[in-house]
Amino acid sequence: MIKLVIFDFDGTLADTHQLIIRTNQEAMRRMNYPVADEKTITSIIGIPLEDGLLSIYPDIPRRTLPVWVETYRQVFESLRREIVPALFPQVPETLAALHGRGYVLTVASSRHSSSLNAFLQEMGLAQWFSLVLGADNVTRAKPHPDPVLHTLRQTGFRPEETLVVGDMPVDIRMGLGAGAFTCGVTFGNSDRASLAAAGAHHILDHFAPLLQLLP
Repeated sequence: MIKLVIFDFDGTLADTHQLIIRTNQEAMRRMNYPVADEKTITSIIGIPLEDGLLSIYPDIPRRTLPVWVETYRQVFESLRREIVPALFPQVPETLAALHGRGYVLTVASSRHSSSLNAFLQEMGLAQWFSLVLGADNVTRAKPHPDPVLHTLRQTGFRPEETLVVGDMPVDIRMGLGAGAFTCGVTFGNSDRASLAAAGAHHILDHFAPLLQLLP
């Protein structure tokens, strides 16, 4: 029986796609690197920024990564009021209903915890979550199972009582690596075929059907 539900944020709770694309592209310009296209940037959503950059530009000197990160954050702060992310349909209502049914809800994201918590507060979602983990709160981020294992230690639940919900294959691999059940969603940054190939136990095309999956 599922008792704990761990949610991804970007592409699962909120549509941050254009904000992420625009922020990355402007940071690339400022760092004087070739600007990657939307498809390439989409492929790295869900993993820490440094890992994503190294996958696109393998020759980036690692000593410059802190400058990249700071540049990204500056661009992000300047764009986040212009490109305001929206919650996906039925997210607040579904979270409220799940919480009312007694499920413990948490978040595990590759986003830095400062912006993650700010978004959850601004969007009125923070009240539903018992624990919020950003990439800086764990030793090894997605697809490593650390975020799930850390959550289990903090909440006292077992893997077989846990469902991980996310839009990217890294979310599915993270959950499976910890022995949890997994649910992919197709309305974010990935697709049904990719989520199925990653081994998702369930795949949903909309958020609200979680209420049928978790009665």
